[in-house]
Amino acid sequence: MERVFLYGTLKKGQPNHGLISNSISGRAEFEGLGRTADPYPLVIGSKNNIPFLLNVPGKGHHVTGEIYSVDDQMLQFLDDFEGCPDTYQRTPVRIEILEWEGKSSAPEERPAVNSIMECFVYSTTNYPPEWINLPYHDNYDSLGEHGLRYNPRENR
Repeated sequence: MERVFLYGTLKKGQPNHGLISNSISGRAEFEGLGRTADPYPLVIGSKNNIPFLLNVPGKGHHVTGEIYSVDDQMLQFLDDFEGCPDTYQRTPVRIEILEWEGKSSAPEERPAVNSIMECFVYSTTNYPPEWINLPYHDNYDSLGEHGLRYNPRENR
């Protein structure tokens, strides 16, 4: 099992969450909440209002998201879904634990709140240069005050 940090449309309550909770794509277990230990620019870009974590550590905000343990099948599904490596790249990023519910590890192996763990994150280095000037967000919600509604793939 690998750990992934989800910050966008795959989180609970977001338009694509059903994909991560669908066992046909593999196994994904919610572990807890976290945020990037380093700031990153989280922007909403493209004509489809997609959240992108720009791989520019040190710029932007500490981005909040969800930590999942996933099996190899789900990791492959996520790679395909995220257009890895062309659109997004799966990279290890340091994540600070905010809450931990993970039941997959023994109590003595569970990370402490505020501790740091490494998780895979789908971020990108392949983006239009003007995106670095878009507003930065610390927590993505497709129905957020930004007013940029996500356009699901089936509507494109």
